[in-house]
Amino acid sequence: MKYLIGIDVGTSGTKAVLFDTDGNVINSHTEEYPLIQPKVGWAEQNPADWWNAVKGALRKITAGIDADDIAGLGLTGQMHGLVMLDEAGEVLTNAIIWCDGRTTEECREIERIIGKERLIEITANPALEGFTAGKIMWQKKHNPEKWAKCRHILLPKDYIRYKLTGDFATDVSDAGGMQLMDIKGRCWSAEVCSALGIDMALLPKLYESPEITGKITAEAAELTGVPAGLPVCAGGGDNAAAAIGTGVYCDGKSFTTVGTSGVVFAHTSKPLIDPKGRVHTFCCAVPGEWHVMGVTQAAGLSLNWFKNSLAQELSYREIDAQCENIPIGADKLIYLPYLMGERTPLLDANAKGVFFGLSAKHTKAHMACAVMEGVAYSLNDCLSVLSEMGVDVTDMAICGGGGKSNFWRSMIADVLALDLKLLQNDEGPALGAALLAGCGVGIYGSVAEACEHTVKVRDTVVHNDARHAEHEQYYEIYRRLYGSLKDDFALLAGI
Repeated sequence: MKYLIGIDVGTSGTKAVLFDTDGNVINSHTEEYPLIQPKVGWAEQNPADWWNAVKGALRKITAGIDADDIAGLGLTGQMHGLVMLDEAGEVLTNAIIWCDGRTTEECREIERIIGKERLIEITANPALEGFTAGKIMWQKKHNPEKWAKCRHILLPKDYIRYKLTGDFATDVSDAGGMQLMDIKGRCWSAEVCSALGIDMALLPKLYESPEITGKITAEAAELTGVPAGLPVCAGGGDNAAAAIGTGVYCDGKSFTTVGTSGVVFAHTSKPLIDPKGRVHTFCCAVPGEWHVMGVTQAAGLSLNWFKNSLAQELSYREIDAQCENIPIGADKLIYLPYLMGERTPLLDANAKGVFFGLSAKHTKAHMACAVMEGVAYSLNDCLSVLSEMGVDVTDMAICGGGGKSNFWRSMIADVLALDLKLLQNDEGPALGAALLAGCGVGIYGSVAEACEHTVKVRDTVVHNDARHAEHEQYYEIYRRLYGSLKDDFALLAGI
C-alpha cells in the first residue's frame, strides 16, 4: 500500500495527515502554537514554532510505517505571511501573518505608486493589509536593519519546504496572495516589484501546485522521521488546497469553510476580477485555472474569542446545545464579526467587532447564537458579491472546524439558501495537499482524477426557505450597521 502526506501549517497549529491513495486517513496529528499580538491589530508567529510542530507531527504519523510505502508529501497552510531569511537561511524576525492589520499606510502607498486600477489589473486584488506586499513595505520602513539583511522572502508553508528540502520555492495559488504576481500571466510581476523597490531575486521560484519542487534532505529526514529523498510537491494556499480536498476542481463547484477565517470559494476557468476588489481572484491549484473567493477575517475566530473570553466553562458542544433554544435573530441581538478588520466586502482594517441590540434579557447563549449568525451573514456577504459577478455557486460543500457543528452548518445553509454537501473526509486542506503530491508523483493522472477518485459526499444539509426568509430580516439590519459605524471605526482607530 502507498501513502501520501499532507501538511497544513495553520494559524492555531500544524496538522500532518497520512492518507492512503483512496483518500482515507491512516494517521493524523496536530501540534499547536501561540499567536503573538504585540499591539492591537497586530498578529505575528515565530516560524520556529511551525517547524517544531511539523517535526513533532510528522514523527507521530509515520511511526510504524514502512518508509518505502510513502510516495509523496504536499504542503499547504495560512496565506500571506511574511517570513524573512538572511544569507545563511536564518529567520530575521517573527513572521507577520495574514490577519495582521498594521499596514494601512503602506497599502495606501502601494496604491499611490502603482494606481488602484492598475494594481487590480495586474494582481487581481486591491492593496489589503493582510497581503504580503504591504508587510514587506512595512518592514522596509520600520525595520530597515533587518530588511537590509533579508535575502529570501517566503510564505509560511514555504518556510517549512525550505526546512524540509533546502529549496526556495512556492506555488502560484499561495504566491497570488503576496500581491506581487501577474495573476493572469501566472508569474511574478516585474512592473509591481520594480515600482515597490522589491528585488525579484528575493522571491522564491514559482511552480504549479502539482509540480515537484524538491526532496527531503538527509538532515530533515533525521529530524522528522520521513524518508530522505521523498518528493515534496508545490502544494497550495490553504483555500486552494481545501478546494482540491473538497472536490472543487472545475466550473460550477464551490465550497464554504468556517475555520479561523471564513471563505466562500468558487472555481473558474477564466481569471474573473471584481473591479471593486471586494473578493480575491487567485491562481488555483488546477494548472492554468483560477478561483474567486470572498473572505471574512474572524469566522471561527469569533466563536473561539467568545468561548475563551466569556464562556470558558462551556464546551463547543454545550454552546451548540444552548443555542438550539434561541430563536432566529437571537432575540434581536446582532453581532458584527470584525474582530480583525474585514475583507469582503468592506476592505476595512479599521472595522471592529460589535454586539448591537444588547439588553438585560440577553444571556451567554444569546450572544453565542448571535456570533454564529453574524459569521453566517458575513459569508452571505461573500456569496452576494460572487453572485453579482456571475460566478456559479450552486454546488457547494462545507468544511472547516465550524462546519462540524450541526447547528452552525444548518444555520449557514439557511442563511445562504443553499444545500451544503458534507464529505466523507473532512480533512480539506491536508487532503488537497496530499492529492496534489499524488499527482506530482504519478499516482493520479490529473487533479480531476484525484478528486473524482477520493472525494465522496456522505450527506447533504438541506436549507429551509422559511428560516431563510426570517434570517433575511436580520441580515438587512446587519448590512446597514457597517455604513452607520464606518466613520466611527476610523475615528476610533485614529485615537
